[in-house]
Amino acid sequence: MNFYSTGEVAKMLGVSVRSLRYYDQIGLISPNKKDEYGKRFYSDDDIVTLKKITILKMSNLSLDNIKKILSEITIEQLLYVHRDYLQQKIEELHASVHHTTALLHSMKLEGDLKWEQLIPLIQEAQTKHPTDADWNQFLDDQEQETLKEKLPKLEQDGPQVKQWINLIRRIELCLKRGDTPASEEGQIIAEDTLILSDELFAGNEELGEKFFEIRKSPEKSQEMNLYPVKEEVMHFLEAAIHVFTTNESKQRGTTVS
Repeated sequence: MNFYSTGEVAKMLGVSVRSLRYYDQIGLISPNKKDEYGKRFYSDDDIVTLKKITILKMSNLSLDNIKKILSEITIEQLLYVHRDYLQQKIEELHASVHHTTALLHSMKLEGDLKWEQLIPLIQEAQTKHPTDADWNQFLDDQEQETLKEKLPKLEQDGPQVKQWINLIRRIELCLKRGDTPASEEGQIIAEDTLILSDELFAGNEELGEKFFEIRKSPEKSQEMNLYPVKEEVMHFLEAAIHVFTTNESKQRGTTVS
């Protein structure tokens, strides 16, 4: 039987070392051999298990669900799961192609097309879920799991979604009125954002900063299929938070002294 280091496995399967360590941490899969220096190695059987995990992740199963079925699922069942996932994607693409073809035929018959008829195409693009490849560019598995579980979704109608939408609206009103990020309203918005972020990212400041960096970039946001937010809104929010955190640090320093 062959054995492979964590780095070799990461390169072989296209999985980050951080992801492999996270799988080990949550008990999904652990290297079953150690050398005299404590270095851990994966066996050929471990490689097969990791390939199973990769296929199940592609089928949009969470790591928790994968952990529950991993030891029981057969290769045949795994292939069925993957086939169902691919068929679903094919059906979605066929539906999009049929709708676009119908619009093209409509244009040929009527010589024109109303903008309202393009709305379904826009909705399809906005509701498309990011793939693992999209997420893997910026976040490790643990961070992805946290965001996929907690990130507000526009198709939902919960209070958290409304709170974030209202924050964006309040910033747009500030911009319309000419309020600065350092204004009273700008600072209240900054504080509310930090409170909501703490809830969203479960106190994980590093994840919050990563997500905010993605959000500031229109290109990265588009790659992850996040709802578009105007650049001026993000600039205002970034400046407001900077002023707020700077003032907080000064106040803490004054209190300590």
